[in-house]
Amino acid sequence: MFVDQHPDTLGGMQTSVRLQRRFLELAGHRVTIVSPRYRGKHTADPAVIELPSVPLGPGEYSMAIPGKGSDRMLATAMAPRESVDVVHVQADFWQAIIGYRFAKDNNLPVVHTMHNRLDVGIAATMPLPGLVQRGFGFAQKAFLHTRLPVAADAWTYLRRFTDHAQHVTAPSSHFARLLQDEGVFAHVDVVPNGMDDELAAGLLAQPPTEPNPRPRLAWVGRFSAEKRLLPFLDAVAIANIDAEIHVFGDGADRAKAEAKARSMDRPSVIIRGKVPYGQMLAELRRADALIQTSQGFETQGMTVYEAAALGTPSLLSDRSIAEDLPEGVYWLTEDDSIAGLAQALGKCVDQLRSGHGPQTSAFDPASFLQSRQTQLMVKVYEEADREFRSRSLPGS
Repeated sequence: MFVDQHPDTLGGMQTSVRLQRRFLELAGHRVTIVSPRYRGKHTADPAVIELPSVPLGPGEYSMAIPGKGSDRMLATAMAPRESVDVVHVQADFWQAIIGYRFAKDNNLPVVHTMHNRLDVGIAATMPLPGLVQRGFGFAQKAFLHTRLPVAADAWTYLRRFTDHAQHVTAPSSHFARLLQDEGVFAHVDVVPNGMDDELAAGLLAQPPTEPNPRPRLAWVGRFSAEKRLLPFLDAVAIANIDAEIHVFGDGADRAKAEAKARSMDRPSVIIRGKVPYGQMLAELRRADALIQTSQGFETQGMTVYEAAALGTPSLLSDRSIAEDLPEGVYWLTEDDSIAGLAQALGKCVDQLRSGHGPQTSAFDPASFLQSRQTQLMVKVYEEADREFRSRSLPGS
């Protein structure tokens, strides 16, 4: 598996990759993850190959440099390991290039999982997004030798990768449809990011906790512009709800978020920071509602599914996420404004107090367990391998 960021860094993709690896290994498969080097001290993992990298900003993220140097280092690290059957690219940038180069050098099939809305993500997170996208396009052309014009937009850029993939997967039906509509791949398999079976079973087996004295709301994600934490806190202030709000995650907007939290009067806003995965699930189980605030950015909305599986409804700002959920398990904002979110928060808290809010009984927790997603992905691997081998046969 090739990932743009080390699996021990913060992010939904990293959480998903860690779970995928664990459940593939439980099913008897062998997984090697290739990522940029981890910034700082941590315990080395023999299943993770860390390539030399350069820092990306002041946080924990890094960038590996594709090319012959990384090819050689990867080949050396892979030499003592057993042979590989499938390359699974779960990256969009440097590690995608490195992964496709590795697959070509070793004559291997590629499965590519799309995790990100690059068309809106780069614009939301980068200065001069048009130049940034074109820069990635130049790197892709140079290092993959596409012999095609530089990809100037996100969809063409992704298509340049999937021209060399056997299968493409996406974590939700709405994102799979978008990828197909934009011509990234003819048929995109839907394989959701799942939840740890054992942790889910343990939490669901616990007796219900005592009702929270005040409605307890949870917000989870990176503290960055595209996740809309700061607009969420502005909406909380406008709504002036009598609720306890727990904010989980970390990122560049932390100082601003903490300042807004301190300025609150009636709402209690507690910035909890980054917590372990198991604790995060327990917090979702304990919450009365999860608040999802990004718009048009999520390719699945993983925490919404985790919350629903654990019996906690969500207030959604993204209609695409709502399309993939059963009706009646969520609130939905009327529009995309901060005022609309404030109004929805007031309605959410009022209904929680009266006991008339959405119920999650229509959501089947078993449908979201990682063991089920692993079974689906193994079938994709097998099909990719079979198709690749059949095309590689003489005369085919």
